[in-house]
Amino acid sequence: MNIILLGPPGAGKGTQARILEESRGMVQLSTGDMLRAARTSGTEMGKIVADVMDRGDLVTDEIVIGLIEEKLNGDHAGGFIFDGFPRTLAQADALGDLLAKHGTKLDAVIAMEVNDDALVSRITARSTCGACGEVYNDLTKPQPADGKCSNCGASDFRRRADDNEESLRQRLMEYYKKTSPLIGYYHAKGDLQWVPGLGEIDEVSAAIAEILG
Repeated sequence: MNIILLGPPGAGKGTQARILEESRGMVQLSTGDMLRAARTSGTEMGKIVADVMDRGDLVTDEIVIGLIEEKLNGDHAGGFIFDGFPRTLAQADALGDLLAKHGTKLDAVIAMEVNDDALVSRITARSTCGACGEVYNDLTKPQPADGKCSNCGASDFRRRADDNEESLRQRLMEYYKKTSPLIGYYHAKGDLQWVPGLGEIDEVSAAIAEILG
């Protein structure tokens, strides 16, 4: 099963992807994670990525598609979760062509519906474990009282410098300008489903599970 998780920054895509990995054996393909891994991999594609990033240039769609194809060539019976890709209509077309080339397709595109004001409030309270990436929130999931990550035991908690209201609203605007056309694109294809992105984690997971069957 292959799905796309759509939603603005902080909507909870990463959290839900991890749950799907654990419960269904799916593999999350996050553009950022793939690029960071490729850069240090030593492969030919990794050298290309490192060269582009070291020059400060934007990574092309062709490079990202190449990284995704490397993953598709592996044995992942549980399927894939695309997180952060596609972002544009051109990328959506390229992904569709790539999946068809490998004899597979998208089974669902799940859009996480959010309220911008509530999202900003949630993200400005967010922190992560610098060791394992576990996400905490001052409002809904505070850092443990003993100062140690509940997942790995590390004590390195971090807040992103751009997790402030002004930066977040700029990032939201960028998302709506570039990525929201995908909503209409996948709706027209009959692939789009909505879930409430700002609900409790278990509630969102249940809504996604109902869609996937």
